[in-house]
Amino acid sequence: MYSGAAAAAGPPRRDFISVTLGPEEAVGVGGYNNSKAWRRRSCWRKWKQLSRLQRSVILFLFAFLAVCGVISYTSMGEAWKSITNKSLDEQRTEQEIPGLKLANPAVLPAPQKADANHGDYPELSLQKPPKPPHIRRGPSNLQIKAPWRDMRPKTRHDTIRAVEELVEADKVEKTEKSIISWRGAVIEPDQSTEPPSSKIKEPEKPSSVEAEDQKEPVPVNERQLAVIEAFRHAWKGYKDFAWGHDELKPLSKSYSEWFGLGLTLIDALDTMWILGLKDEFEEARKWVANDLVFDKNVDVNLFESTIRILGGLLSTYHLSGDSLFLEKAKDIGNRLMPAFKTPSKIPYSDVNIGRGTAHPPRWTSDSTVAEVTSIQLEFRELSRLTGDEKFQKAVDEVMKHVHTLSGKNDGLVPMFINTNSGQFTHLGVYTLGARADSYYEYLLKQWIQGGKKENELLEDYMRAIEGVKKHLLQRSEPKKLTFVGELAHGHFSAKMDHLVCFLPGTLALGAHNGLAADHMKLAEALIETCYQMYAQVETGLSPEIVHFNLHAQKGHKDVEIKPADRHNLLRPETVESLFYMYRFTGDKKYQDWGWEILQNFNRYTRVPTGGYTSINNVQNPSNPEPRDKMESFFLGETLKYMFLLFSDDIDLINLDKYVFNTEAHPLPIWVPA
Repeated sequence: MYSGAAAAAGPPRRDFISVTLGPEEAVGVGGYNNSKAWRRRSCWRKWKQLSRLQRSVILFLFAFLAVCGVISYTSMGEAWKSITNKSLDEQRTEQEIPGLKLANPAVLPAPQKADANHGDYPELSLQKPPKPPHIRRGPSNLQIKAPWRDMRPKTRHDTIRAVEELVEADKVEKTEKSIISWRGAVIEPDQSTEPPSSKIKEPEKPSSVEAEDQKEPVPVNERQLAVIEAFRHAWKGYKDFAWGHDELKPLSKSYSEWFGLGLTLIDALDTMWILGLKDEFEEARKWVANDLVFDKNVDVNLFESTIRILGGLLSTYHLSGDSLFLEKAKDIGNRLMPAFKTPSKIPYSDVNIGRGTAHPPRWTSDSTVAEVTSIQLEFRELSRLTGDEKFQKAVDEVMKHVHTLSGKNDGLVPMFINTNSGQFTHLGVYTLGARADSYYEYLLKQWIQGGKKENELLEDYMRAIEGVKKHLLQRSEPKKLTFVGELAHGHFSAKMDHLVCFLPGTLALGAHNGLAADHMKLAEALIETCYQMYAQVETGLSPEIVHFNLHAQKGHKDVEIKPADRHNLLRPETVESLFYMYRFTGDKKYQDWGWEILQNFNRYTRVPTGGYTSINNVQNPSNPEPRDKMESFFLGETLKYMFLLFSDDIDLINLDKYVFNTEAHPLPIWVPA
């Protein structure tokens, strides 16, 4: 009501009467009419009649259901978005490489821990029985904890156990996979066909989860024990006469230096771990902890220091879980980065790891193609472990650049690339030997390492193998051995480096990972040739280079050796390929061939006081002319592959879970993000 003064000044006064109607008058018909207005008033009365506690409980339930609804909607939205994005990615991949189907996707489950004890090598037990072929194994532990640090009475002296959980079948079936093809190969990409991001979100750590499916170990066999004895004999020479230095000179009982960084010791760390040599490993670890210093004024070769030192440290970190090796790997990795400061981003060949400067060789501004494209596995893994993307970014840029270059011949690349212009040089010369070999190897292995997603790498690898078939394959006389020659300005040369004997193993690895079946057929033919490079020589040891006869000549073998090429450096390539071939086929002849080679190494290269030596003349059994040098790769690669070749345990460095770098250091295949 307004006051009198307000009424005088304002509008005319109005009077109101309040009338309360009964239920009948309100509805007009004397009952409930189901109108919305009635329902609202009725519900409100009932709500007001509830106690405060009852109302609070109801409100809480409504709030809880609302929150659950929001969460469910968000989850379904993300899942739908993922499916939609994946479908778009698959369509894009089908356009890029029509038809590939991956037969063996490599996906690592969560890393696990294997505890074990082990004593001296005659009592070593490190293998597990091969699994039945119908059981699909999951990929491996990224790290196997040191068996001698977590010793338990219930486990018996394992050297190394790659123990992993079985992959449930429904996990495999749930993944929708696109079909892509490349020259007859059928491949199913894992999870996504997008390349792994070079942006690392957080560092990866080895896991120490207790394994649930511990298996009884398979005893070390006599041939493996012979490898252990050979390693110990070589190590004795190194320890007695070259400890902490790069390479042993066994005849003069001295040493030689290349970088002054203990190359042989670092190269052999993961070999000792795999062979179960506890005492030798611990002694070497102490040297790494106390004496390995990278802050020194010395030039090192980027490629050699990456594959031997960085690769060896990373591999040993994964196998042992010891952070000492990762810290050392980070140190050397950072010190090698100045090599990439070039106008083209193609790295220089040499780095001064103390001064932080880099330069090409004195005689040229070129780098070799193999060297700049065979450091990727190591730097990519360093980024994954540290969370620092700079390492992977640097090496990925190199691969992307090489992918776009002209000057290739059906996927085959020249041997040199200029660090200023970024272009290939010395065009027209194509080989799978020195200066180009590991380019092809790392195309496949990077693709496998990254989860089989980086299609450019696969394209380049497949084209290159087609180029090999088209331009470099020939057959010798009289045994018609298939070999890989060289092409120089259109002229074919029947020359094959022992280095090329990496190729059968690489082809077999590709076939195992779903590539064309004819790759395995070619691998079988080429490994026979590599074996004949030993068998047709007087000492049973291969020379560095052979020439094949293309025309049958009475009294001539398939293999001809020139005086300048008849040296043997204790190289691993043939034994490496024998390991892959035996692992994938189970054919015992590959083990027998490797056993012959080991016996001949013992017969012609073993030095009684310790160590093994390279020789100058594989054609003279009475005087092979020892060179007085044991290369670090004899311990890092040759004997490691020998030991693995003679093993029947597929989980001893499982090839669905690890990929070897070109110095035989196993690195884990990545878990999809």
